[in-house]
Amino acid sequence: MPFSFQHTALKFLKITGIITAAILLLLFLIPLLFPGKVASEVKKIANERLDTKLDFTKSRLSFFTHFPSLTVSLDDLSMTGSAPFGNDTLIKAEQVAFGINLKRLIFDNEVKINKLYISKALINVMVNQKGQANYNIYIAPEDKKNQKEDAEEGTALRLERIDLEDCHVKYNDRSAKILIDAKGFNYIGKGNLSEDIFDLNTDAKIDSVDFYYNRTAYLRKKEVRADLITRINTHALSFILQKNELKINKLPLKFTGLLTILRDGYKINIKAASEKTTLKDLFSVMPPEYLTWMNETEISGNSDLLFTFKGDYNVAKKLKPDLAFNLKIEKGAINYQNAPAPLTDFQMNLNAIMPSLDIEKLLINLNTLKFKVGEKDYFTAYLHSKGFTEMDVNASVKGALDLATVDAALGLTSLELKGILKTNLQARGTFSTTKKLFPKTIGGISLRNGWLKTESYPNPITDITLVANVLNKAGTFKDLIVSVAPASFAFEGNPVYVNATLSDFSDLAYNAKVKGELNVGRIYKVFSRKGVDITGYAKADLSLKGKQSYATNGQYDKLDNKGTIILKNIKATSELFPKAFFIKQGNFRFQNEKMWFEKFDASYGKSDFAINGYLLNTINYFLESNGTLSGDFNMKSKLINVDEFMALKQGENKDRNIDVEYAKEDHPKMSGVVIIPKNLNVGLKTNVDKVEYNGLVFNKLAGKVGITKGNFYLEKTTFNIIDCLLGIDANYKDESPTSAHFDAHFTAKDFSVQRAYKEIPMFHNMVSAAEKAQGIISVDYNIKGDLNGNMGPIYESLEGGGILNLRDVQVKGMKLFDGISSQTGQKGLSNPDMKGIEIVSTIDNNLIHIEPFTFTVAGFKPTIKGTTSFDGLLDLRMRLGLPLFGLIGFPIVITGTHDDPKIKIFSKTGQKINDAVYDEKNNKVIKEEKVSKRKR
Repeated sequence: MPFSFQHTALKFLKITGIITAAILLLLFLIPLLFPGKVASEVKKIANERLDTKLDFTKSRLSFFTHFPSLTVSLDDLSMTGSAPFGNDTLIKAEQVAFGINLKRLIFDNEVKINKLYISKALINVMVNQKGQANYNIYIAPEDKKNQKEDAEEGTALRLERIDLEDCHVKYNDRSAKILIDAKGFNYIGKGNLSEDIFDLNTDAKIDSVDFYYNRTAYLRKKEVRADLITRINTHALSFILQKNELKINKLPLKFTGLLTILRDGYKINIKAASEKTTLKDLFSVMPPEYLTWMNETEISGNSDLLFTFKGDYNVAKKLKPDLAFNLKIEKGAINYQNAPAPLTDFQMNLNAIMPSLDIEKLLINLNTLKFKVGEKDYFTAYLHSKGFTEMDVNASVKGALDLATVDAALGLTSLELKGILKTNLQARGTFSTTKKLFPKTIGGISLRNGWLKTESYPNPITDITLVANVLNKAGTFKDLIVSVAPASFAFEGNPVYVNATLSDFSDLAYNAKVKGELNVGRIYKVFSRKGVDITGYAKADLSLKGKQSYATNGQYDKLDNKGTIILKNIKATSELFPKAFFIKQGNFRFQNEKMWFEKFDASYGKSDFAINGYLLNTINYFLESNGTLSGDFNMKSKLINVDEFMALKQGENKDRNIDVEYAKEDHPKMSGVVIIPKNLNVGLKTNVDKVEYNGLVFNKLAGKVGITKGNFYLEKTTFNIIDCLLGIDANYKDESPTSAHFDAHFTAKDFSVQRAYKEIPMFHNMVSAAEKAQGIISVDYNIKGDLNGNMGPIYESLEGGGILNLRDVQVKGMKLFDGISSQTGQKGLSNPDMKGIEIVSTIDNNLIHIEPFTFTVAGFKPTIKGTTSFDGLLDLRMRLGLPLFGLIGFPIVITGTHDDPKIKIFSKTGQKINDAVYDEKNNKVIKEEKVSKRKR
């Protein structure tokens, strides 16, 4: 028996070893037997089904990448998006692997992909303002019959599993103003994805997710867990959310509803709810910096949250879904480190609805907002509003709070507050600036013995007093009265006082006094983060009294505006420019309608400005939402660097115009154009030593420059370039952060043609024949066109005309004249001297049309006319007049290019150069100029 058992065991181990070795051998051999087949079929799928550019460094077929699945792995895969995102990345992954159906591969010699694995990828989904998305890369089969044929033979996608590991997913939808940024995205989806209708079981984990709407963060660095079952209908690409449980930090959310993806938008009916949860769970979705505060605070209470999103989204048809949000909080209490008086009885009942995502239809019902602090202090408010620009309002705010007690209850560790705050304000009616309506209002707010200190600066703002009252009995702008008497505070021993009364907002009557001095840099640090280095000083002593109409109607004698403002070392930024303006010294004096700049020294990057003059109606500018500043100045500068003003340049200013931010994302390598403020109407008599622009240097700029209605202009302006005095009258207007339009008249007398060719790019391209020329010329030219995203001319857009005067020019070694000399046998034609010749030309659609001009060389009288292009194409006609007087001559045709001219003697047949086609509306070249095959 022992022998029999030992024999059997050895036999079993031998068979097991052989089978194991055979399996291992197959695991190594199968990938070697089918590598070409699998790789070619994967490429076939990409070419047939994907309308995109797909690249990868290498491919491998193995059982061991995602054991036990046989997978073809593509390393360093990158895929671009669909139009108009053809140059932008849709997917960039360290590895993408496709699981292969082993049975179909071995027995049917067919590649059936049933699993998809993506590792360490950036998945970048983008939707532009027009609703066009970058994910429309899949080319659907022509009809259902083709789908069935694909299912029966050849390569097919029959997915049963999708696995994403440690991915970075970005969804940036500019049309909906939504940005989602998810890092550490891990996802496993299982189901028979090859069926027309199937259930997808999902297990997802996101380490950190940010959610922005309209560039405002609503979630930042939140952890998400998801357990989902989604029914997917591939006919309509719709998703039915059946079991969908999410957890954002500690806040549970349940999703139900339907989402159908359409090529031009989507249909949605989603409901997200977090019912019967705690207030502490709700607070867990607050920004990360508050999480430490939560651990040190007792938080109790109940909350219910409901979010719905329902309707059709289609930008072209102007359809958008309805958004609704409901939040209820009951029995809330907050007690930070056993404060003497906790915040209790916290209640909130908020409903907000935005039909069609239209803010003008916004409905807000804040039925209840109230809390108590201790036994006496309380706050209660409600708000009912409808609309936005024209808003119906019913609101009430009442409260009496000791801010020191509130500070202790909430545990505001970064902020210390003191003072007695009282408010009692009721408003009911319609607010509309266009109809001059304001809700009937009565009440006010007062803060006495106020005190504010932050962790950013050691000294507090003290003695804060604010007493403001509002009264409007009739519900119109005319009847509105606002009184601020007094408002004051002290900072580092310097008091600041404000007293103001404003009435009749239909023709605002103002009476205000402001007096005090302030270390702006230090008070900025009170409210800013550590490490921000802002300095500055301001001192004001102003008395302002008058009406808006006095200024607008020219009744300046009725104004009583006087006083001074002094600024030193102040930094100021504008959303239009990348850098900050630094005001070294600013002394301003008010005199009725004028604000005089008595001394103003400022810089911007390398540029400097010394200005004196005045602005008109500055009070109206600050009171009117669309006010315009007018003024007249003298300006001196040692250097103005235009490049630093270009919109997409890097700079310390992070608060930029949204169009600029989008342009920076879309065109990271562009500098952008200079954006001109729309609310200025100012002229400046200038004297600038040096102007730098795109590698060019202009010296001694003098004349008048200005801004009016968003246009920048130069009037009777001169400057020195290449030792020549250039005169220019011009207009410039930006059209977007990456495009602009200009219209200019240039005059320049007696300058070196060779220096102009080498140092001025536009002259180099317009007069390419100048490469072989020496001498003196003059120019009188009108030209207009568009500038690209690097502030360079788009040559296809240029239009204009003018005169090029050759005072004394020698041409040597030019291939065109060398060719004519060779063809005619007249050596004297190769290096002509041109004196006193005027060349008239026009520019249009990338072509330069030259009017006939005649000159004399070696007794001959050539007459030249025709067309050249900025790209060097030629279609010229020459009549070579013979000695003595050129009455007899013969025709010559010159085609080809400047570098390779084709010369035909006794011929009148050339090759027409077809115009370029330029789309002015979209600043886009549709078709480049080219030589026509048709003879003429």
